[in-house]
Parts: sequence; C-alpha cells; structure tokens
Amino acid sequence: MNGERKRILLVEDETGVASFVKKGLTESGYDVSVAFDGDTGLKMAVRSNYDLIILDIMLPDINGLEVCRTIRKQDKQVAILFLTALGTAENIVMGLENEADDYLIKPFKFIELVARVKTLLRRKDVSTLTIQEPHEEVFQLGDLVLNDYTKIVKRGNRLISLTSTEYRLLLLFIKNPRRVLSRVDILEEVWDVNFDMSTNVVDVYVNYLRKKIDRDQSVKLLHTVIGMGYVLKEQNENSN
Repeated sequence: MNGERKRILLVEDETGVASFVKKGLTESGYDVSVAFDGDTGLKMAVRSNYDLIILDIMLPDINGLEVCRTIRKQDKQVAILFLTALGTAENIVMGLENEADDYLIKPFKFIELVARVKTLLRRKDVSTLTIQEPHEEVFQLGDLVLNDYTKIVKRGNRLISLTSTEYRLLLLFIKNPRRVLSRVDILEEVWDVNFDMSTNVVDVYVNYLRKKIDRDQSVKLLHTVIGMGYVLKEQNENSN
C-alpha cells in the first residue's frame, strides 16, 4: 500500500451498497469515509484530502455529476470513480466528460472494484511523482507540442485546453506517432479497464480531441483508419 493507508470517500445513498463497499475496501487496507447524499459528500470532499472519491450519480440533494464538476474546479488531482446503475453509453460518456477518471456499472463484482481502485491510486501516485520530477518531457509532432511536465499543449501559437481524459488520450497518441491504435488499445491505455466494447466512448473522445487540435488547421493530425482505429500523423488535408 506504499506507506500510509489511502483515504477513500464513498458517496452512496443505498445503505446496503455503502456498507458492503466500505467493509470490503477497509478489509483491503483502505481508510474509507461514507456520505449518504451529494451535499454531505461535496462538503467532505472539499474539506478533507482524499486519494480517491467513489460517487453514485443518483444522489439526494446534489447529483453525482454536479458533485464531480464542483470537486474538479478545486482539485484536478484526486481520482474520481463513478459507481452507478446508469449504464448506457451516453451515461458513461457523460460521466467521463465531467472529468471522472473511471466508471463502473452496478451490479458489479467487488474484485473488479478493487482492481479499478488500485489502478486509479497507482496512476495518481505516478502523476504525483511526475509533477515532482524536474525533468521536462516534451513531445512534438509537426506544430503540435505537448509538455508532460507542465501539462501545456499548443498547436503553433494556440494554447489548447484539454480535460484530463483528453490529455491522456493525446499523450498516448503523441507517444506513438504514426502508429495505428485500435479502440481496445486506447481503452486499455487511457482508461486502464476493459469497457463494454459496444460503447462508443473512444470514438466520442477522439472526436472531442480532433475538434480541439485540428480545428481551422489545413494540415490535419488525427486520422481514422477505417476498420482498424486511429492514428496521429502529419498529412495534408487534401490527401485525406
């Protein structure tokens, strides 16, 4: 567990689910606090330092999406996992679009929840180490530049604002220039989990990213390879 116990906030209004999850995570070595409504959960999240927040979406007072948005305005580093019965592709995309790091659908297997918790906490630890590391790692393709130390992305002189998920997606592409990445590759690397392949979360996020980096550009960088996936490479618009 790397030293002191990781602190988790569980915001869940179903007492049975909350009790089950808290008991299991506590036995797995985590320090778990519980809130049974969105308002209490939000207050606890902003007043204390948690390593991970597990959120239901359908909550009394304030729904989980609003709680997530409010937390993200103050804390870009804390890991957030939605644990909810809302399992359509649209719900998943909406949750991730609100800058959650992961999304698990009820009913769930506890072993999968623990696996995702470990992955998110490991990613947070690596991110913290990266922020403390003085060496700047800069990636460039054409006039697109990503500084993984400062987390600044530019295309030419234009600063590009990305969500945390969009940033991880671009980092994957720019670390693998000219390599065709399948949807499975992207799901495993960006989300660290095997989502239901019937969802279109990858396609949605690739489109978000494409609009931000290729908007008003004569040379497009992010391309679809039909039947195979996506690739980041320089290519004139007319040769698309």
